[in-house]
Amino acid sequence: MALFAPQNGIKHFLKMQYADKTFQGLYIWTAFDAALLIPYFTVMIILALYGVHRYQMVYLYFKHKKNYNPNPPRHFDELPNVTVQLPIYNEQFVIERLIEAICAMQYPAGKLEIQVLDDSTDETQQVAASIVERYAAMGHPIVYIHRTNRHGFKAGALDAGLKVAKGNFIAIFDADFVPPPDWLMRVIHHFAEPEIGMVQTRWTHLNRDYSLLTQVEAILLDGHFVLEHGARERSGDFFNFNGTAGMWRRQAITDAGGWQHDTLTEDTDLSYRSQIAGWKFKYLPDIECPAELPIEMTAFKTQQARWAKGLIQTSIKVLPIIFRSNVPRRIKIEAVYHLTANLSYPLMVLMSALLIPAMIVRFYQGWFQMLLIDVPLFTASTLSIATFYLISQRELFPKTWMKTWLYLPILMALGIGLTVTNTKAVMEALFGIKSAFARTPKYSVAKKGEKSKANKYRKRLLLTPWIELAIGTYFALAIVYTLLNKNFFTVPFLILFVLGYWYTGLMSLLQGRFERWKTGANPEESSPKPFPVGV
Repeated sequence: MALFAPQNGIKHFLKMQYADKTFQGLYIWTAFDAALLIPYFTVMIILALYGVHRYQMVYLYFKHKKNYNPNPPRHFDELPNVTVQLPIYNEQFVIERLIEAICAMQYPAGKLEIQVLDDSTDETQQVAASIVERYAAMGHPIVYIHRTNRHGFKAGALDAGLKVAKGNFIAIFDADFVPPPDWLMRVIHHFAEPEIGMVQTRWTHLNRDYSLLTQVEAILLDGHFVLEHGARERSGDFFNFNGTAGMWRRQAITDAGGWQHDTLTEDTDLSYRSQIAGWKFKYLPDIECPAELPIEMTAFKTQQARWAKGLIQTSIKVLPIIFRSNVPRRIKIEAVYHLTANLSYPLMVLMSALLIPAMIVRFYQGWFQMLLIDVPLFTASTLSIATFYLISQRELFPKTWMKTWLYLPILMALGIGLTVTNTKAVMEALFGIKSAFARTPKYSVAKKGEKSKANKYRKRLLLTPWIELAIGTYFALAIVYTLLNKNFFTVPFLILFVLGYWYTGLMSLLQGRFERWKTGANPEESSPKPFPVGV
């Protein structure tokens, strides 16, 4: 309470700062300071607004938690025809596992069609065709469709398959997913409600415990699927199909204008267009669909960069349509937060550039001024991340969620470390620079210690990891400066920057090296063309 006493309150602070002339001349606010600090605090405030939005997601999730009903309100009298689409591209290590799981799904064979949509350019063509032929000979309704031009990438493959599909409902699974046998039967009856256009189920993780990286990836995805999807769907806001582990009503795709490939997140693009057209979406977190997480840093960065670029592309394309539509204002506002969230990456880069100069300038302003401004902004932006992911883990693992505290520093540092690659992706989207759909390589690795075949699709490393290491070193020197000036408050914050940039940089450079040293593999085989992935 002493802070709010008359002699220590805000009024007294303002009086001492601007009216009291006792210490005039010791520190003078200059135009240089203003030019530095105004952009710095502008960036911090914008990041804080996105942080406040995370708190809002948590609030909406709990406020509308009672709205969720896992059971379909009605059932089909007769099961409809369903087509399962499996878009693949150079997936030779996981394709058999996928087809085996799909062919084991419970659904009347006469009403089921399975399409393997293969755009592969490597041995996957022969592997997939052979597996399809084997299962077709066993009586499964499966067909193999291969394209040679890869036009439109994944969206183009799905659209090509849709043109010849027999089903009125379309289930989609990426190559690394392993849906349970009852998945179709648990999902299909939710479409007995005629207004439902899409049903999304929750991703789980086959190789969650494979490494520290996969543990953090799992927590990141859990936050999205538990809180973001849960809050948006139950509060009536728009949310997106995740590209896999979901089912569409064919008419909902058609009414939205079909699959389009002018963004790298064709799933989110179609989702918003379909909901603007009037279709309702459902999210079923109780229905799980296991999948494989990227096991290498370069693959993870590729995935994150594609999502970051694609969402910004989608925002540029879709937000003007949303603004012109008749949907409620709250849906429009939520769409802005959802689709523009990756703008935080270039803002983080800008903040990184301004952080040390701003810290030096503000050092002479005194502790009270720094704490008065920094603590609320820190609480809004950084603390919201910890709160968001802790709550998502508590919802999923009520008995073991406390161990998430151990992963939080790495999780937050990893988010900082991704700023270089994701900023590049976001800027490309803003400037209209197109790029190919870079798929995330998977290797059918689930358990810790299993040997991967990552050298098959690993890309040669470029300049990015060295930039990340250099930025990390810059912040390490900043820590030395702060310690010399006894500015201890900022040290933990700066440590996250060092850890994040060094972790992503070193993992990108070293991942795969240890395996080659142990096995004696030829380093020249680590990135055979023409399968470039990674960053």
